[in-house]
Amino acid sequence: MAELRHIRPDGLSNAPTYSHAVAATGGTTIYISGQIAVDAAGATVGVGDLGAQTDQVMKNLGIALAAAGAGFSDVVKITTFVVDYQPEHRATIAEVRGRYLPSDNPPASTLLGVTALAAPDYLIEIEAIAVI
Repeated sequence: MAELRHIRPDGLSNAPTYSHAVAATGGTTIYISGQIAVDAAGATVGVGDLGAQTDQVMKNLGIALAAAGAGFSDVVKITTFVVDYQPEHRATIAEVRGRYLPSDNPPASTLLGVTALAAPDYLIEIEAIAVI
């Protein structure tokens, strides 16, 4: 059984939506490929809508995690890529992620603005690392 220690050290800013570090001991590490806003049939969900795409991406992450025997509470690191990122996008992404990720012990997190993703309709891609 993995033991996770979520670290929010003194001397770093208060980060309510992510942990500055997560230490994991024991268990199995699971690497989830970047998930995009496509449904099981491969159709893009929420074209032009960052909130809808973020929700589909989180659903897809949940499916991949479950297939590996994990859940959102097991995620230790999440990396988010957003096309043409603007500061106002952060609130939309955080609101949707907040429905899935634990608020008491959120994973370490990185948010990156990118020029493009694999297809022109994709606005967001999220990858995750979990430990069970």
